Amino acid sequence: MEHQKTDGPIVRVVNLTKVYGSGETAVRALDGLSVEVQTGEFVAVMGPSGCGKSTLLNMLGALDQPTEGTVWVAGEDLSKLKNVDRFRARTVGFVFQLHNLLPTMTAQENVEVPLQGQISSRKERRERAAHLMQLVGLADRCDHLPGQLSGGQRQRVAIARSLANSPSLILADEPSGALDSQSSDEILALLSDLNRSQGTSIVVVTHDRRVAQATQRILRMQDGSIVSDHRITDPLEEDLRMFAQSQFGQTLLENSRTLHKFIEEQDIAALRLLLQEYDDGAEVSGETSGSSTEA
Repeated sequence: MEHQKTDGPIVRVVNLTKVYGSGETAVRALDGLSVEVQTGEFVAVMGPSGCGKSTLLNMLGALDQPTEGTVWVAGEDLSKLKNVDRFRARTVGFVFQLHNLLPTMTAQENVEVPLQGQISSRKERRERAAHLMQLVGLADRCDHLPGQLSGGQRQRVAIARSLANSPSLILADEPSGALDSQSSDEILALLSDLNRSQGTSIVVVTHDRRVAQATQRILRMQDGSIVSDHRITDPLEEDLRMFAQSQFGQTLLENSRTLHKFIEEQDIAALRLLLQEYDDGAEVSGETSGSSTEA
């Protein structure tokens, strides 16, 4: 099964707004957000809890509808979909923090589930699922139940399941959030390899800077909007950017009085200039609101 071909960006979002509730209790989860993701890109979406990351992902996967604005995925206007289930089954693959595998089915049978109704031949479904299990490095675990697999292995099965119908786009919401560091690194390497070798377009929501730095582009969100959008060109520059936007980096930029006990004034000035180059104001208010507090 081949990836569906699409001209132009795989994702195009224009003036996307999502409001939950009404009146004084209304929550504006997305606020006039516009963005494009090109076919074949591996993009990370970062930001604090409540900034709208998962809401955006749900919009891209047609799991929720916007209050205002338009979403195109693989050339389709999601507001005009005639068959939402068909779109989800054939165009988008989902990977969530919790793998959501069916506990009474084997790993391979879980991968076969999305193929029901898409491939009529049971033999072809089994062959496709077995191929995907091999692709994610679990060819020897096909007959294992989810309870017999490690957390990382279960997430690999979930990724194989998301690839079942060769989707144009994979949406991953904190795919390594519940894993230990080694398993997280393995899942990250797998997603990166799928992007390179299969040309799969991937949008991943993450709090993990290691995950974000392994992608090609990072979108940072704050209060329902994208406040920073940059491509990763150099790992060292990205480390500096992450540091500049951390709470400590923001504290250093705004108030360095405590540092005078340990560092000469000219060194502090040089460090602040360096950090200012990479501080795009993207870090969230919830994580930097204490940055002006004197130590």
